[in-house]
Amino acid sequence: MEKLSVGNGKNYDIIIENGIISRCGQYIREVANGRRAMIITDSNVEKLYSSTVISSLNDSGFETGIFVFKAGEQSKNLETIQKMLDGMANFGLSRSDLVIALGGGVCGDMAGFAAAIYLRGIDFVQIPTTILSQIDSSVGGKTGCDLKSGKNLVGAFHNPILVLIDPETLSTLPARIFNDGMAEAIKYGCIKSEELFCKLETQNPKDFLPELIKECIKIKKDIVERDFKESNERMLLNFGHTLGHAIEGYYNYLHITHGEAVGIGMVMVTKAAENIGLCKPGSSERIKSCLEKYSLPYETSVPLEDLINFCLKDKKRRGDDINLVLIREIGQSFIYTIEADQLYDFLKGGPNGQH
Repeated sequence: MEKLSVGNGKNYDIIIENGIISRCGQYIREVANGRRAMIITDSNVEKLYSSTVISSLNDSGFETGIFVFKAGEQSKNLETIQKMLDGMANFGLSRSDLVIALGGGVCGDMAGFAAAIYLRGIDFVQIPTTILSQIDSSVGGKTGCDLKSGKNLVGAFHNPILVLIDPETLSTLPARIFNDGMAEAIKYGCIKSEELFCKLETQNPKDFLPELIKECIKIKKDIVERDFKESNERMLLNFGHTLGHAIEGYYNYLHITHGEAVGIGMVMVTKAAENIGLCKPGSSERIKSCLEKYSLPYETSVPLEDLINFCLKDKKRRGDDINLVLIREIGQSFIYTIEADQLYDFLKGGPNGQH
């Protein structure tokens, strides 16, 4: 068992242990005194793990309910949140009760947001079941959902009271979803750890999954503790995300996964940074090769003008400026602020081709 504690006002533990999902009730009971627990999960994960979690919760004295939504990013909207809140109210959750997010990043973001606004805030627990959610989205307290205008434009900072990570749940992931999460692992290597990046380049991550999960969480934990509400350093975690979110939005969150889009975004901004001397030459090729190892795309046919339009709606925009995360080389990242109307010129020499 590995345990990490996150301290940024409301402290909580992250526990990494094979098989912990079957014992989740006893761990949750140690931090929660409520009578009822509402599981929120998607239509895929429900079939795999809900009965195990319900059994463990019942054994620990919880009265358990469940809300199941259709799997996929397209469910990550206010309509689903409304149904979720109605389900929580109909189940009779009180302020002393809690929500349990069982699933990937979409589930954790929405369940956490519902918990943040129901009765002006109740406790929730994260039980992430994808590599992306285990190494990234379950940690840090960001919750929310999408609008038609863009990704994660509605949300709240709301920490879980506990995160339970069972690496064995990753064995049921389709290859594409596993690789989707590897894009976020590559991101962590790019922004903070060349050593981690080299491991991802040369080794099979399935040979060191618990260590990989812990290493990525440790990077995020340290950043979040210093900058919980993303006023400065936490922006580094958005490497590749401004363009990635734009690509996702262009496809209406269909046909391309979050990690796939972020991978393309990482290559695009790094290539652009190389072109103007802000990044060590060859860095974008290293990222491209690493993405290829995990069958992840590194370029897009989306017209750059369309991507720019989506980028300008991104929450990382500040007035007339937009914050981009760049790397000087693998493992060293920084925030680069440009005027929004200069974004096209900055990117036009990237892997979309010359414009």
